[in-house]
Amino acid sequence: MAASLPPTEPPTHIRILTLNCWGLKFISKFRHERLSEIGRQLALADTPPEIVGLQECWTQQDYQSIRDQTQHILPYGKFYFGGIFGAGLAILSKWPIEESGMYGYPLNGRPTAFFRGDWYVGKGVACARVRFGPGAADVAEVFCTHLHAPYEREPNDSYLCHRTAQAWEISKLMRGAAERGHLVIGLGDFNMIPSSFAHKLITSQSPVRDVWRELHPDSSVGGWLEASEQARKTPVPSAEYNLTENCATCDGPFNTWRWPKERQKQLFKGHETPVDKDEPDKYGRRLDYIFVGDGGYAPDFPAPRWTVESAQVSMTQRHPTLRCSLSDHFGVEAVITRIPAGRALPTPLSSQNDMPNSSDSPPLTKTTSTSLTPNASLSTETYDIILGMIHKYTLRERSQRRWRLAHFIISIFVSIGCMVGVWWVGNRTYIGFILVLVSTLNFGAGILDGLIGGLFMSGEIRALKEFEWEVRNARSLVVAAEKGV
Repeated sequence: MAASLPPTEPPTHIRILTLNCWGLKFISKFRHERLSEIGRQLALADTPPEIVGLQECWTQQDYQSIRDQTQHILPYGKFYFGGIFGAGLAILSKWPIEESGMYGYPLNGRPTAFFRGDWYVGKGVACARVRFGPGAADVAEVFCTHLHAPYEREPNDSYLCHRTAQAWEISKLMRGAAERGHLVIGLGDFNMIPSSFAHKLITSQSPVRDVWRELHPDSSVGGWLEASEQARKTPVPSAEYNLTENCATCDGPFNTWRWPKERQKQLFKGHETPVDKDEPDKYGRRLDYIFVGDGGYAPDFPAPRWTVESAQVSMTQRHPTLRCSLSDHFGVEAVITRIPAGRALPTPLSSQNDMPNSSDSPPLTKTTSTSLTPNASLSTETYDIILGMIHKYTLRERSQRRWRLAHFIISIFVSIGCMVGVWWVGNRTYIGFILVLVSTLNFGAGILDGLIGGLFMSGEIRALKEFEWEVRNARSLVVAAEKGV
C-alpha cells in the first residue's frame, strides 16, 4: 500500500470513471481475461481517470490484476467485502484514501430468490474519503454502489420498494457529505433509467446533479420502448446517437454481449459482422451514473466550487484477441472543474432536481415551502407515494411470513405423523423407508421456511418500519413548513 501523503496543491480538474465490470465468478464468460484488459486499458489511457468506481468486480484476483496494472496512476485502492459472496465493489484513486467503509442496504432482495442473487451478494455503498489537497475542504467523499436489479418494469416491479429504500439511503449519505463541506461523488450501476422514481429521489434528497443531464438536458429519459420515453414522442435513435447523446451504457448494439447467441458464436470463431452506427436502437438505455455535488443547501452552506466540464460513454473498446466487449455495460467518464474564487457558477451542482415529472404524477419537489430542511425537499404527495409503496410491500411480506410460519408448524405435525407410521409398519416393508424420507424432506423444507419467515422476513419488516418512520418524519417537516408559510 502506498504511503498516504496528501497533495501539496489541490487539482483544478478531476476525471472520474464508473464501470460495471460484469465479473461474476463461474458465470461471466471470459471474466478474468476481460477484467485484466480493463486494467490494461485504464493504464494506457492518454488522460487516465483519477477516481474510479467498479461494480461487479467479485474476486480479489480480478481486483488485484487491475490494481497491479494501474498502480502507477491509481496508487490507492480498496476492495470492499460484504454479504455472503462479496459486495462486488471497488474504488481506485490517484490520491490517498483517508477513511473507508462499507454500508450495507437494510432492504436488499430476498433469500428465496436465490437464482437472482441480490440478497446473497450484500449490496450496499462503498464509501471512501479521498484527500486531494491540503485544505480542510479538499476532500472528496466517494460513494460507489450497485442498486437492486429491476426484474419487472415500473410501477409493477416487485422490488421497487427495495430500490426506493436504497436510493433513500445513498441520498442520505451523499447529503451528509455535502453538509460537511466536501465534494460528493456518487457513482455506480444504479439499475434505473433517468425518469425513474429512484433517480428523482436521489437528485431531490441530496444536493447532487446527474453529470450527463447537466450537459445533455434533452437526452432520453429511458430506452425508446419505455413509456416515459414514448411520451416524449421522439424518433427511434440511432446506435451512435444513443451513445453520444443519450449515454446508453446498456443493451445497445455496440455491446457484443447484447448480440444474439448465434452472432456471438460467429464472433468467437473470428467472424465479426460490423455494427452499423446508423442502425435504429430501440433497446439501449442508461443504467450507469455519476452524480456530483458540493456546497450543501444555500444560503446556509458555502457556494458550490465545482462544475461539470465534460461527460462521455467510456470503455467501449473490444478485447484485442477475443474481440468481445470488455463488459456487458459501458462505463461513464466525466471531468469536473473547480470554479475560480469570485466567479459565479451558472448552473450550480447543488440546485434542486429539474427532471420533468410525468403528466400523471404529482410534483416531486415542494413549491410552496421555503424550509431548508434537507430531508424535507419533496412534496407531501411524493412522500405519500413512498408510504403507499411501503404499506403495499409490508402487507405482502406479512402475508408471506404467515404462510411460511404456517408451513413450518404443519411440517412438524406431518413429520410426527410419519414417525408414528414408521412405528406402526416397522422395518418389514418399503413403506417405512418412504415415510422416513417424506418426514426428512418435509421437515427440512419446513425448517427452511421457518427460518425465512421467522428471521429474514421479521428483519425485513423491521427495516421497513425504520424506512417508514423516516419518510413520515420527513413528511411531517414539510407539512409544518407549509403551515408556517
